[in-house]
Amino acid sequence: MSGEGKKIIVCRCEDVSLEDVDRVIDEGYTELEEIKRLLRCGMGPCQGRTCVRLIAQILSRKTGKPLSEIKFPTCRPPVRPVPLGLFTTTNTIGWMGPNARERSSNKTSVKTMRARA
Repeated sequence: MSGEGKKIIVCRCEDVSLEDVDRVIDEGYTELEEIKRLLRCGMGPCQGRTCVRLIAQILSRKTGKPLSEIKFPTCRPPVRPVPLGLFTTTNTIGWMGPNARERSSNKTSVKTMRARA
């Protein structure tokens, strides 16, 4: 069975193919960060754990740059620390700001608010 006509996936999370990556490199985008922004590679649930390295290898092969010269995108944490409770709470108000500890004892659950209404 030949590989003709088969789509080779480079980024599973964002469904980016080898053909897509080759096309943007041929268009002149030769930085990993540019390719990431154009094709959304590395922005899915895996955050580029697999695809960024693959794309760097493709970029190296097509441009002749050694892998050591290819600048990898930096991982950026949230600008402001996010309380973990925000992801698990039933509170619909969301993040409560810098005084969250002081106000946390005054939180009213959604269930209680609905019962009062």
